[in-house]
Amino acid sequence: MYTDFLNPNNPSNLWIKKGLIMRKILILSLIILSAGMVSANVNYLPAGDVETRWYSGENPDGTKGAAGKLRHGRKGAPCLGIPAGGELVLADIKDSGTIRRIWCTTVGFEPEMLRSLVIEMYWDGADKPAVQAPMADFFGQTFGHMVPFENAFFSSPKGTSFNCVVPMSFRTGARVVMKNETDTGVGLFYEVDATVGEKHGDGMMYFHSYWRRENFTKLREDFTILPKIEGRGRFLGCHLGFRSNPDYSGAWWGEGEVKIYVDGDRELPSLCGTGTEDYIGSGYGQDVFSHLYQGNTFSTEQAAYHKDAYSFYRLHIPDPVYFKTDIRATIQVMGGPTYPEMIAMLDRNPDLKLMKAGNGKEYYTREELEADPKAAGYLERTDDWCATAYWYMTSPVNDLPAIAPVEERIKDLPAKKK
Repeated sequence: MYTDFLNPNNPSNLWIKKGLIMRKILILSLIILSAGMVSANVNYLPAGDVETRWYSGENPDGTKGAAGKLRHGRKGAPCLGIPAGGELVLADIKDSGTIRRIWCTTVGFEPEMLRSLVIEMYWDGADKPAVQAPMADFFGQTFGHMVPFENAFFSSPKGTSFNCVVPMSFRTGARVVMKNETDTGVGLFYEVDATVGEKHGDGMMYFHSYWRRENFTKLREDFTILPKIEGRGRFLGCHLGFRSNPDYSGAWWGEGEVKIYVDGDRELPSLCGTGTEDYIGSGYGQDVFSHLYQGNTFSTEQAAYHKDAYSFYRLHIPDPVYFKTDIRATIQVMGGPTYPEMIAMLDRNPDLKLMKAGNGKEYYTREELEADPKAAGYLERTDDWCATAYWYMTSPVNDLPAIAPVEERIKDLPAKKK
């Protein structure tokens, strides 16, 4: 009797069935909203005098009633050229509002060219950019290797375009610039979609992004994903790139833990992960996948399992990382090679020092490994790492220096995937 009463398949228990259905609808709605697929106020009119503007080659100023006028209105300027050493202003907005979407594609997709284009964004008339990164890396195409992928903020449906839907709000103005640091002209198709005339409350934060690279890192020194910045805000996540030092080629490299230092942390962080593939929601190695908040978009085929170059990401959307006064994010440069992999390293380079993870004073030796193959364990490494970090903060500017010059950005890029 009591079992029948609790059974949702019992026709008399319609209220239970309705409750379960409503619960499923609520859960599904929350999933959709959290994924950024649908705005929570998609069916409400905006408050105040808000207007939509699209900035592109067909309407560079976003002027009302003036788009697509060249060639008698028949697709006169879909693509604009950026001269060698020059720049193109993609949007220059003098109002309050929010950039909702950025789309672009280039004429050609050579990795060196894509690493030589730099995207910058300025908020509220600031002279210093809040966003500065190589174009491809900013949009998640690390190393300039174009692959199809999609996550909650970035996508490339066929691996031939760049999309970003991170909301970027501003109070008095926004300026988006693409710089060409190649020695030839570059053709760019683009569109910056924004809403203007919005009135933002006190809790509004500005979008920031910064790219950096270390080629190679130093032994037993963590790679810095985001250098220390001061202010209040929220860390959104990062796209990371890894290229193996040839000394360790073919060996598993991803044992490094992500560490996030917040609000006065010094020697030890408040937030610490458990491994590189763990940070992106995988386990026991990485393969190619792209999910809403975590993924691995690219890997080379230089080895059957432990490949030598990777591009991967984590977006802290459902799991916010807040900071009140400061933040810094790092990842350890550490691997977990097997006994055969360690012996192969020493065969290639007998003088190679294999530092054990720990105090920095102990090393693996061939004699030790051959006497006890199970002695193989965590290994400190020096590799080529790069990162594009994303965050919000209450200030429209940050104190980070200019990104590395183009010569350093394009050096030693992984071989282009066939």
